[in-house]
Amino acid sequence: MNLKRLLGVVSVVITLMVFATGSWGTEWQNLVQQIGDNGSIDWTEGVIQATGIGAPPEQFYGKPQARPMALRAAQIDAYRRLLEVARGVRIDSETVVENSAVKNDVVRTQVEGMVKGAQVVKKEYLSDGSVEVTIQISLHKGFAQLMLPSEIQQIEMIRPLPGTNHGAGGRVYTGLIVDASGLGARPAMSPKIVDENGKEVYGSAYVSREFAVQQGMSGYASDLAAARQNPRVANDPLIVKGLRVQGPGKSDIVISNADAARILSSSENLSFLQKCRVMVVLD
Repeated sequence: MNLKRLLGVVSVVITLMVFATGSWGTEWQNLVQQIGDNGSIDWTEGVIQATGIGAPPEQFYGKPQARPMALRAAQIDAYRRLLEVARGVRIDSETVVENSAVKNDVVRTQVEGMVKGAQVVKKEYLSDGSVEVTIQISLHKGFAQLMLPSEIQQIEMIRPLPGTNHGAGGRVYTGLIVDASGLGARPAMSPKIVDENGKEVYGSAYVSREFAVQQGMSGYASDLAAARQNPRVANDPLIVKGLRVQGPGKSDIVISNADAARILSSSENLSFLQKCRVMVVLD
């Protein structure tokens, strides 16, 4: 096969792959908040991770019990680090998990229990006899049920009303994307979106606890294109631009009054807010 024909075949194969996948296979970068050297919060995947490192006592090097001892030491270190990361998770613009744990012994005990039950996702045995263990817990489900504010309650499904406006120009949106890039905004478990007058557009009043616990109040992405392709907001989300952030934790986002009116213009939009079909784009 000559070079010209070979290039033609390669071109056809690539074209078919693009049509089949609908993209060039770009892997979007998750929004990950690094905590120290060995901990992180992956806000895109909704998980808290930490890596522990352990080594056997020097007198046991080269002996059969060395590896189990190193593994146990690594696990203990990982649990300690994961607890530190979990305590630093921001709940809302005012509060982190540690604040709640200090005030409430039950919360502290339950967080510690979740950490002890963490899933081991990676073990690595190093040439020097030490071991690295990575563990993780979910930000959702049990952790969210414990930490989300009590004012987020189960609410009845919102059904579209006959004759109501379907968004701007008769358009029915499937979700909401708030582009807060460039604002210095920070992720939180319970963020708020407010208009220029401080009126809540999205927050505890609009969310059903069932959905908030299962998948989080909002998803996070580091890129607008990634947010658009996230199944959370389906195929036709409304996209609005954040104007600024507010609150000590910089997790509450201010949008224009005009965009706020677009979001609250129909019962269909209130329905997707209730189901937490919201993505936030951060740097």
